[in-house]
Amino acid sequence: MNDVLEATSPATSLSGPAACVCKVELRVSCKSLLDRDTLNKSDPCVILMVQTNGQWTEVRTEVIKSNLHPVFGKVFLLDYYFEEVQKLRFEVYDIHGTHSIGTRDDDFLGGVECTLGQIVAQKKMVKPLLLKYGKYAGKSTITVHAEEISGNNGYVELSFRAKKLDDKDLFSKSDPFMEIYRINDDETEQLVHRTEVIKNNLNPVWEPFKVSLISLCSCDEDRKLKCLVWDHDSRGKHDFIGEFYATFREMQKISSGNKVSWDCVNPKYKQKKRNYKNSGVVILTDLKLHRVYSFLDYIMGGCQIHFTVAIDFTASNGDPRNSCSLHYINPYQPNEYLKALIAVGEICQDYDSDKRFSALGFGARIPPNYEVSVSVCIQGVVEAYQNCLPKIQLYGPTNVSPIINRIAKLAAGDGNIKDASRYHILLILTDGVVTDMADTREAIVRGSYQPLSIIIVGVGNADFTDMQILDGDDGVLRSPKGEPVLRDIVQFVPFRDFKTASPAALAKCVLAEVPKQVVEYYSHKAISPMVPVRDLMTPIMSPVATTPTE
Repeated sequence: MNDVLEATSPATSLSGPAACVCKVELRVSCKSLLDRDTLNKSDPCVILMVQTNGQWTEVRTEVIKSNLHPVFGKVFLLDYYFEEVQKLRFEVYDIHGTHSIGTRDDDFLGGVECTLGQIVAQKKMVKPLLLKYGKYAGKSTITVHAEEISGNNGYVELSFRAKKLDDKDLFSKSDPFMEIYRINDDETEQLVHRTEVIKNNLNPVWEPFKVSLISLCSCDEDRKLKCLVWDHDSRGKHDFIGEFYATFREMQKISSGNKVSWDCVNPKYKQKKRNYKNSGVVILTDLKLHRVYSFLDYIMGGCQIHFTVAIDFTASNGDPRNSCSLHYINPYQPNEYLKALIAVGEICQDYDSDKRFSALGFGARIPPNYEVSVSVCIQGVVEAYQNCLPKIQLYGPTNVSPIINRIAKLAAGDGNIKDASRYHILLILTDGVVTDMADTREAIVRGSYQPLSIIIVGVGNADFTDMQILDGDDGVLRSPKGEPVLRDIVQFVPFRDFKTASPAALAKCVLAEVPKQVVEYYSHKAISPMVPVRDLMTPIMSPVATTPTE
């Protein structure tokens, strides 16, 4: 049962995206909700709406039956950008049917608007719910807890079952489910996970679930976890079966082959019944630890970023000797090609130990091949570009697929590279729409399987509408045969959007998706950083540990 709902923001915008600092988990609960039902209490659900580029997208929690003080088990996972105002809106509804939530059939119980920054700054935000026209929804409040999910954390996959639970039903067996709460430093309790309900079974086997370590125990192995077992009631009046306390340290004993189980105890029965032992036993049957690495984990582990720039030398750029040409070398200020090259190159060179790049040209007649220069530093690329202009004939067409295929082949190596030692970034600077679009799409799909990111900067005032297709932000890019990319590896930006901005703004925009793309590639390949990063919980962050089910 997946308890995480993603609400991630696309990393592109005309104003330039911000680099994703981290991911944030939001957990939601409400108190004193309005009761809109005649015979029962409200059945609440919370919708979270996230504003991105003026558009609202939504994700939602589960529905909790007959409860005016719900604690929701679903988790909202959002990308957090320090330098952006990320508007959020929480809306609470009393759900009446199985149709789409938020329809006329559902009662609106209140809402609140805020920003992700406000929640993060407070870590725990409590706000009154408002009805239309700013009217308070009685004494209703919504509480949102925020927790940062950083690269130094991981997540754990847990599997539980129980046996010989008390039977709370008269004509059938109990319908058990389990809740796990984390005990915070201030003794408050935070719901971590709620299992699914197993119908008519005193020996339930619940579905495995994943939870981040920071959510489970704040990366503290000895933090108390309160676990409650209930007999589910469709009206929301669940019968208490029993409880037990555990720690993550206790759970890890399973990795050495030990049986890990707890007596599920009802304190009232224990007090009243002399020979009372328990109301059943809960057993941990499997535990798997998964390390989540960040971009910096790979970089600090020794991953080198190899940077290649490919420059458009087609005739549409104009004669370089003419001041109207996009390749004209003005002694007082760099042209757009040089501005884009320097802005991106100066950042990328920090991640390559020898600070030497490959520089290629395409669309020109140049003897004996189309290289401008090979393996030069950022200043060397600039000089090579300036020196080659008088020696070449601008020609055409604007074919970029050979460049992409060449770098993808270089990134693939001989097929034996299994570590996170190098990643490639290809910067393509062009003044027009590529003329081999079908071959380019095919090359990008093939390249998405390699440690490669592609940045395309459109120079000049051409119509770059078709180039947005390659970016993939408006839909999954596919090859001419319909094969989708394994991962989004292309970022396209028209330089004219940054003509009046600083070089840093352009670099920030075009490089914003690279950290995510690096992590996605190595995660997909299950490749760890070359040099292990010290873990917050060193004893537990070992290779996956499992034990067979009892």
